Amino acid sequence: MVMKTTNPLAGLLRKSPFKPIQQHMRVVFSCVMLLPALFDAVYKKDQREVLNIAKQISKLESDADVIKSEYRHHMPKTLLLPVDRKDLLSLIHEQDSISDGVEKVSQILTNRDMIVPDAIKDGLDELLEGTMEISSQAMTMIEELDELVHVGFSGKEHDRVASMIKGVRKGEHNIDKILRKVNRRLFTVEHELDPVSVIFWYKIIEEVGNISDHEENMADRLLLFLSK
Repeated sequence: MVMKTTNPLAGLLRKSPFKPIQQHMRVVFSCVMLLPALFDAVYKKDQREVLNIAKQISKLESDADVIKSEYRHHMPKTLLLPVDRKDLLSLIHEQDSISDGVEKVSQILTNRDMIVPDAIKDGLDELLEGTMEISSQAMTMIEELDELVHVGFSGKEHDRVASMIKGVRKGEHNIDKILRKVNRRLFTVEHELDPVSVIFWYKIIEEVGNISDHEENMADRLLLFLSK
């Protein structure tokens, strides 16, 4: 006798391979949305709050990992959709890399008492604002996947998602400009900081910037869906 699985994710996969991806993205998005509060705690030198937010980020990152692992485990070998299995797995991998990066930032900020150089504070704020904006666009883009399937990847919904993809790619280009500016400002005050802190600030800036890179990769994956 064949035993029926009680795993809720397997149930979602039977309905649509996009449902778990959307569920995963909601967790990832919640993780990213904690970044401004995390940096605000760093600005205030409130290490207790930094630790508190870092724990929330770690929990969400762990939840996202579980969803990704279950998705890969239960994903059928063949799909009755004009979408390749490997493209879906690549999409959820890019999403998961976002929460991984957020956790890396939180770990640095909890392992060291990082002092924010005045020269980069405005740039960091601009970087965080841009990251929140592109992340919101990416989240909305993923939420439209089911409707895309419903209309057969065509029509007005196709054009709507294509426009979102353009918005995400434009946002990533804007983030690149902000990154260059923040890194340049950090370079100008390197001599005022201890060398270890300089290394970690470059790493933090890089990890935040990587979020938009992964979201652009997500947009590229969706563009593949639209072109098939």
